[in-house]
Amino acid sequence: MLPVSTVATRPWTNWGHTESANPQIAEPTTVDELRNYVANAAAHGRRIKPIGAGHSFSGIGVPADIQLDMSHLRGVVAADAATGRVTLAAGTHLYEIPAILGPLGLAMPNLGDVDRQTVSGATSTGTHGTGARFGGISTQIVGASVVNGRGELVRLTAGDPDLKAVALGLGALGVLADLTLQCVPAFHLEAVEAPGRFDEVLAGWAENIAAIDHYEFYWFPHTDCCLTKSNTRRPATTPTTGPSRMRRYVDDELLSNKLFGVLCSVGRRVPATVPAINQLSGRALSGRTIVDSSTEVFVSSRTVRFREMEYAIPVADIPAALREVRTMIERRGYRVSFPVEVRAAAADDLLLSTASGRESGYIAVHRYFKDDPADSAAYFADVEEIMADHGGRPHWGKMHTRDAAYLRSVYPRFDEFTAVRDRLDPDRVFANDYLARVLGD
Repeated sequence: MLPVSTVATRPWTNWGHTESANPQIAEPTTVDELRNYVANAAAHGRRIKPIGAGHSFSGIGVPADIQLDMSHLRGVVAADAATGRVTLAAGTHLYEIPAILGPLGLAMPNLGDVDRQTVSGATSTGTHGTGARFGGISTQIVGASVVNGRGELVRLTAGDPDLKAVALGLGALGVLADLTLQCVPAFHLEAVEAPGRFDEVLAGWAENIAAIDHYEFYWFPHTDCCLTKSNTRRPATTPTTGPSRMRRYVDDELLSNKLFGVLCSVGRRVPATVPAINQLSGRALSGRTIVDSSTEVFVSSRTVRFREMEYAIPVADIPAALREVRTMIERRGYRVSFPVEVRAAAADDLLLSTASGRESGYIAVHRYFKDDPADSAAYFADVEEIMADHGGRPHWGKMHTRDAAYLRSVYPRFDEFTAVRDRLDPDRVFANDYLARVLGD
């Protein structure tokens, strides 16, 4: 067997600066090395945890002992343009995938708005985009190879019931070596961004998510202002149109990132200015239409660091829940500089998907990462209470305080998942404090 670690310990901090550790590092370069590292850890009673981009805000990826650096396991394992099935090594980043799929004339059916994650990290935490007829990234998985708690490589196909657990496995069932995605022919999106008013946007919620392929909106706290985003799928032959590259750079990088970062910093130092800043930002919103490749439209640049909580609730509950959040913010006197993001997703059959068995709406709240930690924690706790009243399921990769007792009450197939875990990792080689809390041991 290979030694447990090939390099000395080194500090690790996640992207949002919410979690940190000082683990030993193992850096497998082949699947056989990965298996040996896991088997060695199991034989010595140690715990081992893979890491991708560290883009989760929760403690789901925090190593309790040994950290597996998966950066050497990247790229295409197999690809079949005729069937649209592409197998990727687990450490492949989402931003690397378009260059892989493009020459094959393929694309992923749906994406979130961030592409810094690895494909295994994004799927293991339930990353999703928006669209009432489209599931999250994990629903695209039709096969997987996973190293279990004994260091054995288990290959799963679409007909294997365990894939319904492994496709969104929280890192609790093993270390993913590769994933097979069911892709679709490449397509473009016609993206229409438009300002809206709070009550009008909520009144149109059900109609818009039913009529538009990918619909979402942002509400600016302390204001009546919203920004709606409506993405309609078009053939890949549709000409690209919209603002020039320079104009998009100004809008998406200079204004949405650099200037926004400055305003967040001002709001942190002088919280009383936040409502006025949000009013100014909301009133400055203007519409635009872009037609471009699906990846270019789905993904946004996010360079201003933040902390995030997101809950999935029954899709019909979105208007009432968001009104409750709005009332709570004003009643409690919070000063929230980040917009609240609202999306939707189709029901799926994955055991621990936030959309498992029900069409879901998502409310995501953020705080600037340098905001007062106590104030941010109180804000998240108040939002969480509202979401729990609506049977909310927390995004696994984002901040929340729910435990196994609560999660069992909102996930009908919770015990099916833990039974798979008992078979694949009976000795809890992949456990950490987060998994102990959310899964119960």
